[in-house]
Amino acid sequence: MHKISRKRFVNFSAGALIGGILPSWPWPQAVHAAPGKNTHVKGPNFLVILTDDLGYGDLSCYGAPDLQTPNIDRLVAEGMRFDNFYANCPVCSPTRASLLTGRYPDMVGVPGVIRTHPNNSWGYLSPECKLLPSLLKPVGYTTAIVGKWHLGLVAPNLPNERGFDLFHGFLGDMMDDYYTHLRHGQNYMRRNQEVITPSGHATELFTEWACDYLRKQKIGQPFFLYLAYNAPHNPIQPPEEWLERVRKRHPDIGEKRAKLCALIEHLDDGVGRVLATLKETGLEKDTLVVFTSDNGGDLGPGANNGPWRAGKGTMYEGGLRVPMAARWPGRIKPGSRSMRVALTMDLMPTLLEAAGVRLTHEIDGRSILQTLMGEKQPAPERDLFFGRREGGKGFEGGTIECIRRGDWKLLRSRPGGPLELYNLKSDPLEKTDLAKSEPEKVRELSESLNAQLERYKAIPWQPPKP
Repeated sequence: MHKISRKRFVNFSAGALIGGILPSWPWPQAVHAAPGKNTHVKGPNFLVILTDDLGYGDLSCYGAPDLQTPNIDRLVAEGMRFDNFYANCPVCSPTRASLLTGRYPDMVGVPGVIRTHPNNSWGYLSPECKLLPSLLKPVGYTTAIVGKWHLGLVAPNLPNERGFDLFHGFLGDMMDDYYTHLRHGQNYMRRNQEVITPSGHATELFTEWACDYLRKQKIGQPFFLYLAYNAPHNPIQPPEEWLERVRKRHPDIGEKRAKLCALIEHLDDGVGRVLATLKETGLEKDTLVVFTSDNGGDLGPGANNGPWRAGKGTMYEGGLRVPMAARWPGRIKPGSRSMRVALTMDLMPTLLEAAGVRLTHEIDGRSILQTLMGEKQPAPERDLFFGRREGGKGFEGGTIECIRRGDWKLLRSRPGGPLELYNLKSDPLEKTDLAKSEPEKVRELSESLNAQLERYKAIPWQPPKP
């Protein structure tokens, strides 16, 4: 019988009281500073680019045959590509919470999507949890988020209240229109606390605002820029000239797929402009760039998740496995590739280690900095957990969940449904459910999964009542 003890959980999942001696990576004047001490010693700049619903197979460098993403492809080629990178959740808000906290989303109160209407909102970011920008500021970083926030619409969960010096973007979940930027008739576009009504396609606006921010940065003053695009999330609304390019290149392509390809290519152009600005300003060589997606591609609008089963919203590989690449000139070897299994929540401790910040509180993520640097880094002994809470028909406030241990993966694909068991080594496409033939493995994994779910019960995910 496999039991999960508190001691074992801290060892393989919490990871992460980062302490002891940090490796001597070749960044200039690295510091080992606890939050709260501003040493004014420079670490690398950070640019984290998060796309929304970008499928694993929807980049040309990841095998897409019908679209062209030269700028993202170049970013991948100039750094390290990950083939086994997972979003912390198959939907939006939870993964964003994990990115900024280094925790499983349920541990910070975000088991599902945060939305405008309280009766259909499934998360409330814990006011007590510490976010990445608030941990970087004490060691001299300026911090900014451009684009989609999606972790709260009111105080105390607004970006400026959670550690960002600048917020220039969209508070909500999806936009009903990329040009009007409204959601349910409400304007969630902000510059810090100010309501703004900018004109233009949201992807282009976020690109321009990110470039403006980079042009204002000074060499030697480290920054953290979190650039979170809404694209290619619904509505699939590319500018007409980008759609025409796809139609001319692929005259036989279906209209639905053509629109999604055009929206992704338009996004790629924006990423290229941001990367060009990094180079023009002289910031490129001192900047660690991370690119990934918040979850798998949405099959409804025609996303391509490569060979993986299903897509957004599910516990199958197509809902969780996402593209990820990191570039840091002179530190990360160009053209390198990693098969390491890592999650969105691992990015937070990775950036903090690169900045020389020693954490003094518990998280669930594990730094992958050694892997990025081409050093040998043993895979941590940890179980990986995924979940999603949702409303509406089929969920009605219930959850689906998953545990991965090594090559074994146990999941529940619908609330209250049966457990399914897959071996990802022998069956990476999840075609053969082994639950009936491997009852002992089901029992072993479900015991650990249930123990994790019990931990989540102690964490409130709804706002406090007045």
